[in-house]
Amino acid sequence: MVAANRTIAVVSPDSAPIKRLIREAEDKGLLVNATYGRKTRSVVVTDSKHVILSAIVPEKLALRLDGDYETGDDDEE
Repeated sequence: MVAANRTIAVVSPDSAPIKRLIREAEDKGLLVNATYGRKTRSVVVTDSKHVILSAIVPEKLALRLDGDYETGDDDEE
């Protein structure tokens, strides 16, 4: 679980700056991998500088953080 009020950004993991952010967070011990072995589809950045990897697409994750809990399979895009 992630506290919605502590979330700064939900982004796609594909760009070079985000990949660098992930690497730096891992080096500092601030990376949380919540993908359960699946492909990383979104990256959540918190105000505590923690970086959380998720297998849920950014659009669905942003809806959930706003409180809209739609049902369905998380692997759908």
